[in-house]
Amino acid sequence: MGEKPSPSLEDLDARLRRARERRPSQSAENDEGPDQASIGSGLGFALRIGVELVAALGVGVGIGLLLDRWLGTGPWMLIAFFFLGSAAGFLNVYRAVSGYGYAAGYRRDKNGSRREKTPDGDKGSR
Repeated sequence: MGEKPSPSLEDLDARLRRARERRPSQSAENDEGPDQASIGSGLGFALRIGVELVAALGVGVGIGLLLDRWLGTGPWMLIAFFFLGSAAGFLNVYRAVSGYGYAAGYRRDKNGSRREKTPDGDKGSR
């Protein structure tokens, strides 16, 4: 009733073969997929981000609970240190993502290497 029949599988297979022949020298057999080291590195970084957030929140809540029990202030120290812990967690995540997680006085150059900052802002070496 006017419906156009779908192309046959042989026609589709022929078009796929022509498309593969036009591709550059890379073939489907040579394509190994993503590098396993980069996958592991990405998963490790994601795990680090999660641990940074949970640890900072845990320490903040723990300190808040201990201070509430010691001072008898109810939930106020818990609330305050929850927010301080979450702020510290986000700061740690920001430092990890931006590369500021090095020792004090060190920063990354444009090419990714670590370099010590001098007090006057000069990029000299010590």
